[in-house]
Amino acid sequence: MTVFHVAKNTNYTVMSNHHLRNRELSLKAKGLLSQMLSLSEKWDYTLQGLAYINREQIDAIRQAVHELEEAGYIVRTRERDSRVQLRGKILSSKDLSITHSFPILSPAPSCWKGMEQK
Repeated sequence: MTVFHVAKNTNYTVMSNHHLRNRELSLKAKGLLSQMLSLSEKWDYTLQGLAYINREQIDAIRQAVHELEEAGYIVRTRERDSRVQLRGKILSSKDLSITHSFPILSPAPSCWKGMEQK
């Protein structure tokens, strides 16, 4: 089996595996949250901003964001812009692995040897 070694000095993201092992989340929601965790805090965390960097359209992004919001991983607000129009904004993402218990893969599949849940 080929092993790929990556120099982890720059341009990588450290995140909890919790959302990745949550069986209640779709693969689309897991991927979007992982991508959001890799972005700068100054990123445009709106549906349009997230759709801009993805192939999926706003409706698909909206569906994944709604799923993450329902699961408690993100919080959204609606604010009025300079033209007094409502704009949705994702305020924050949280690491809820300590405070909430979600259904996670248990027991770990045999292909996850050495990656036991902590």
